[in-house]
Amino acid sequence: MPADDRRGASLHDGFVPGRWAIDAYGAGGFRFADMSHRGSILALPSGVHAWDPATPADLTLAAFAPALREADAMELLLVGVGADLVLLPEEVMWGLRERGLRVEVMQTGAAARTYTILLGERRRVGAALLAVP
Repeated sequence: MPADDRRGASLHDGFVPGRWAIDAYGAGGFRFADMSHRGSILALPSGVHAWDPATPADLTLAAFAPALREADAMELLLVGVGADLVLLPEEVMWGLRERGLRVEVMQTGAAARTYTILLGERRRVGAALLAVP
């Protein structure tokens, strides 16, 4: 799913502005905004950002810095941790909550679907989604 195999918007410098539903996920990436992106993403109020974490072990508090900068614009952050459900380390969960984010952790597929539904309901939601094979 290379970024140049798309119509419409493009992920320039790892970012596409706007609120976009997640149309598909898998094969190591995501489909949204009439484009495909290989790798993990952050879907935030400002737009969709390429995101470096690739495994649950990469989900440190520092990895969530872009989401924390937009915490006031979100009532909920969905975290998709991959194909298998794993919990975030306690220090990460508490660090996010202490900064005002309500966090729900689930498999990436469930998080992508839930994000799209809540976005359609005009909820103030964000998603941090690890890519799945």
